[in-house]
Amino acid sequence: MRKIAVLTVVAFSVAMLFSSLAFAARKTIIKIGINAPLTGDIPKVGEGTKYAAQMWLEDIEKAGGLEVGGKKYDVELVIEDNESKAESAVKANTKMISQDDVLAIIGPQSSKQAVPAGEVANKYKTVMISPWSTNPDTTLDRPYVFRGCFLDPFQGPVVANFITDEFGFTKAAVLYDVASDYPKGLAEVFKDAWEAKHGAGSVVAYESFTTKDTDFSSQLTKIVKSGAQVLFTPQYYNEVPLIVSQAKNLGWEGPIVGSDSWGSAELVELCGEACYGLFFSSHYAAAGAKGATKAFIDRYEKTYGYTPDDVAALTWDSLQLAQQAIQDAGKLTGRIEKDREAVRDALTRIEDFDGITGKMTFTEEGDPIKCAVIVKINNQGEFEFYGSSCP
Repeated sequence: MRKIAVLTVVAFSVAMLFSSLAFAARKTIIKIGINAPLTGDIPKVGEGTKYAAQMWLEDIEKAGGLEVGGKKYDVELVIEDNESKAESAVKANTKMISQDDVLAIIGPQSSKQAVPAGEVANKYKTVMISPWSTNPDTTLDRPYVFRGCFLDPFQGPVVANFITDEFGFTKAAVLYDVASDYPKGLAEVFKDAWEAKHGAGSVVAYESFTTKDTDFSSQLTKIVKSGAQVLFTPQYYNEVPLIVSQAKNLGWEGPIVGSDSWGSAELVELCGEACYGLFFSSHYAAAGAKGATKAFIDRYEKTYGYTPDDVAALTWDSLQLAQQAIQDAGKLTGRIEKDREAVRDALTRIEDFDGITGKMTFTEEGDPIKCAVIVKINNQGEFEFYGSSCP
């Protein structure tokens, strides 16, 4: 009996040893969540997100892991498809936080998904960095939610100032999706900024539609007849070609100006020459890029066969920010709640981060202070730097 007891103790001790080793091994893996629209209305946004994340992970793996506090940790990406839907983005964040034990989340990209998903991340005290969401509500009163891009209250006046300075116009029209957070919010900000410069009523047509609409003839007919000199439409890249072609077919002859949601690699493919010569505000311009930005573009083009859009570049910067925050945290305890808090605190301390989309220092709300770029679509269909505006 004594022998059996001894064997039982030994077996139990060995089992506990292997269990502890397995637990320790599991804790050495840093998991980063990616919440992206791989399907749905804007799959190219999800594709750019995923490709940039894969490039980042490749660098980590080549370095033998991510070094934190003198120790190297394996890194794993947990990629979830939010299907371009708010409810799916919320489910993705909930799963990654509660089941996958991610240390931080990159995404969602669009404000329609990022605003509700950010509520989940903040509730469970998990760092979330949205690379592309410009709506102020994404980070508002959410200490665990950050972004890698400028905000609409900055972008709207940038566009209004550019149009005024470039063309000297005083009458503008706006066409936007009233059912989507991003275009609705930016349309309102632009209208306020434009009328602050040119007087009440200088936005002579302010027309809306609803997500999934494809016929804009009624709204555009009103815009054409309104006397507007310029049309501002802060819509996503998949909607822009329809708007541009229908406007021109109805007799619109003025410039059409957009926002950072135009910046997909697929815009010109869908729009063709109809979009040549048009302008939009954005986060970076690929044509003529230099230094680290050009190195990123060249590597991306060589790997994936096309020029990365601003979503891919912002995702790259957001992952680099997350990496620096994890390293600046000093050490990982293996207690996910404590480590998430340490990463969050480290992220707030980052100053003058030199990203490929510009320098960044975070405000108390988790928003970066950075410049906006005005992009012109040139006659080769490239996104060419035209000017910039800084806070």
